[in-house]
Amino acid sequence: MAMPEIFAGLMSGTSLDGVDGVLIDVSGPNIAVLAHVSVPMSTALAGDMLALNSAGPNELHRAALAANALVRLYAQVISELLDKTGLSPTAVAAIGAHGQTVRHQPRAFDGIGYTLQLNNPALLAELTGIDVVADFRSRDVAAGGQGAPLVPAFHQSVFGVLGETVTTLNIGGISNLTVIGPELADDVLGFDCGPGNVLMNAWCQHHLGVPFDAEGSWAAAGNIDSGLLEVLLEEPYFMRLAPKSTGRDLFNIDWLTGRLEGFRSVAPVDVQATLTELTAVACANDVRHYAANSQRLIVCGGGAFNVHLMSRLQTHLPSMSVQSSEAGGLPPQQVEAAAFAWLAHKTLRRESASLQSVTGAQGARILGAVYPA
Repeated sequence: MAMPEIFAGLMSGTSLDGVDGVLIDVSGPNIAVLAHVSVPMSTALAGDMLALNSAGPNELHRAALAANALVRLYAQVISELLDKTGLSPTAVAAIGAHGQTVRHQPRAFDGIGYTLQLNNPALLAELTGIDVVADFRSRDVAAGGQGAPLVPAFHQSVFGVLGETVTTLNIGGISNLTVIGPELADDVLGFDCGPGNVLMNAWCQHHLGVPFDAEGSWAAAGNIDSGLLEVLLEEPYFMRLAPKSTGRDLFNIDWLTGRLEGFRSVAPVDVQATLTELTAVACANDVRHYAANSQRLIVCGGGAFNVHLMSRLQTHLPSMSVQSSEAGGLPPQQVEAAAFAWLAHKTLRRESASLQSVTGAQGARILGAVYPA
């Protein structure tokens, strides 16, 4: 019997706003998205995940229970995807389940470091009756790499154009850039630029009690504080050369609070405007440095829906066309989930999907561990 060519992908990102799931068909020359489902994460679970980004009491117990709760949400997403398409579990070859990153410290401490995604793929296989591929990052870290970002190989496969330099910017909690060269094969660079939505969201939650700044309207009502922006941009991470990756371990509310010392008189709305500008400037600086000859910037992730942020990116990159990935045939909210479905496909075929030019690992590696149903 031929192996099914339909894969599911699940993504719960740094923003902690919910889980996106897709079903893709990889049997044709181009990846086809069959269905997309988005389910919000409960405030309680998001709070548990956020707390586990920092040291605290009884962490192992709390992490295990949070992973189980997340996987139940994953299983709900898979159930809704199957209902939406009328497919049975046997029609799906595997689920690519990334898990929730709570610590990311590649090359730190002992030269190897670690990356930790809360997940329980065995439970997900049990609940869905479908093979699960998980733990995508640790093999790359073991090989001396950053373990992130992992989506550039997928960006290359869906957005790459022979003879053209294409630049893709994923703005989730953290922003990451992919530069796909005109030769396509082995001509890809990717890395984390810095904060995407993570600081903007945290500031919104603290001052407005809402999870994010819808369309960037609050930031658009404020004024950028140039002095604060200068202090924020002094963060050494922005000066590091690729390959590099980051996460909430660095960019979090404590990082922001420390840099707001001396700026207590800045109105909250102006801080929000400045945080939005920080994301725009950091990303635009990297685009100019690494992709100066690119004519278009394809933006995906939740940040693509931030109208004000997109406008600021266009202002800083006047010679480029800044556009949503929707224009490339893949809506912004589906890209990362589709990427992990595609990575699961590559794992089952025992094909590498890591790029040494992106992560800095010692070589290409097969990513992910398989948990049979």
